[in-house]
Amino acid sequence: MSDLSIFHIYGGCSPFKNQKPNLWPNTVLDMAAKDPKRVAFLDSLAAHKTSAPIASGQQVLNIGNYLVRTKIGTPGQLMFMVLDTSLDAAWVPCSGCVGCSSNIFSPNSSSTFGSMGCASAQCSQVRGPISCPSAGSGACQFNQSYGGDSSLLATLSHDSLSLDKDVIPNYAFGCINAISRNSIPPQGLLGLGRGPLSLISQSKSLYNGVFSYCLPSFKSYYFSGSLKLGPTSQPRSIKTTPLLQSPHRPSL
Repeated sequence: MSDLSIFHIYGGCSPFKNQKPNLWPNTVLDMAAKDPKRVAFLDSLAAHKTSAPIASGQQVLNIGNYLVRTKIGTPGQLMFMVLDTSLDAAWVPCSGCVGCSSNIFSPNSSSTFGSMGCASAQCSQVRGPISCPSAGSGACQFNQSYGGDSSLLATLSHDSLSLDKDVIPNYAFGCINAISRNSIPPQGLLGLGRGPLSLISQSKSLYNGVFSYCLPSFKSYYFSGSLKLGPTSQPRSIKTTPLLQSPHRPSL
């Protein structure tokens, strides 16, 4: 089992927190300014008194609020990646990325990095693949949108992913080459969906497809949340409710 700390991006434990003291109203306004899709969505619910569908297939959140500390490559390069349960694939900004701002992963510095070809099974599993050459050769590239107004161009790659003390070899992820607009999490993203490229699926041999998490408040300076991967002891009398699956977005 792995136990990873979860940091709110605005929390006191976050490496990306504002170094200057910030008043509570200013923090809330800052969050709202970076999350217009969420604000508009909530405002529409209040104005029209409609109920939100269980699965709309839309991306509501426009910013990653919760981070985990991981390492990618050999030797491991520290990355603070946003958690997202609505997506499968992981993305990281790579050297030479156009539009990326921070936390760049250097493939050339890793002895275990490699790109995945168009003929690989994973290339057919990624969302938004670009048409491969007729011969089926070349790297697997894909375009994806995020946050409603942003997009990324990435090359499907593989490398070692370190979580706490565990290492997942040949982990498939998108090495971002270019992004447009500012909704793409600059620290990278780790998908926790149900699809074959998600962390849960790629680590199934280690964690049996089981995870749980406790999210921290961004106001807490003494508590980080927790992402537990793998079965843990449960009370005998615990009751569970199966999660519904979206026909529009099977990963949800």
